[in-house]
Amino acid sequence: MMAGLSKKRKKTKELCDKGKRYKMEEAVDILKKVPKAKFDETVELSIKLSLNPKDASQLVRGTALLPHGTGKNIKVLVFCKSEDQEKAKDAGADFVGSDELIKKVSGGWCEFDVAIATTVMMREIARLGRILGPRGLMPNPKTGTVTDDVAKTVKEVKAGKIEFKMDKQGGIHLGVGKLSFAKEALSENIKKIIDAIFSSNPNMNKPQAVKSIALATTMGPGLKLDVSQFRK
Repeated sequence: MMAGLSKKRKKTKELCDKGKRYKMEEAVDILKKVPKAKFDETVELSIKLSLNPKDASQLVRGTALLPHGTGKNIKVLVFCKSEDQEKAKDAGADFVGSDELIKKVSGGWCEFDVAIATTVMMREIARLGRILGPRGLMPNPKTGTVTDDVAKTVKEVKAGKIEFKMDKQGGIHLGVGKLSFAKEALSENIKKIIDAIFSSNPNMNKPQAVKSIALATTMGPGLKLDVSQFRK
């Protein structure tokens, strides 16, 4: 067991240079070559910023539609009424409803990945903020999860639309696909989300704003990227 583990670590060490700043395609290529776990690992993007998360003008937040999805089955809940319920179901929503669904969530149930609400439902679900807010699940107009076109929004989320937001430590951490994805697909997903992050706030293009960008797999090494390749 230890010999096998040491062999994996040795190969990983041979492939990875901790002091190097990689081009994105080169980093993806290396992650595909390092010894793999027995499950389909997630490829994770981590960005460290020098921006102030307490300053609203420096907050980095938005959404991006990954061209090849996340590789994860996203469970979508929609708070809506009447004809919107059928539209949401037909679009692929996993949980749809109004009063009964609000009651269920208010009891602490949160077995879904994304919550969407129609505009008219926002007043009714306001009390769910204390439950959904800390989990990052509260519908929000800024991320497109408060909408009057539930079918379109559900389809986009299911197809790979993800939200990014700078945390209290000034970091952004996201899954951008699975290791089983083709190298081209992973590269396109990564470029799409990084472009969206850099475009979300003018402060992002200041040379000192980004401390580091790294790619890693669930069980694998982290590779730092050359930040300059993403600046406009």
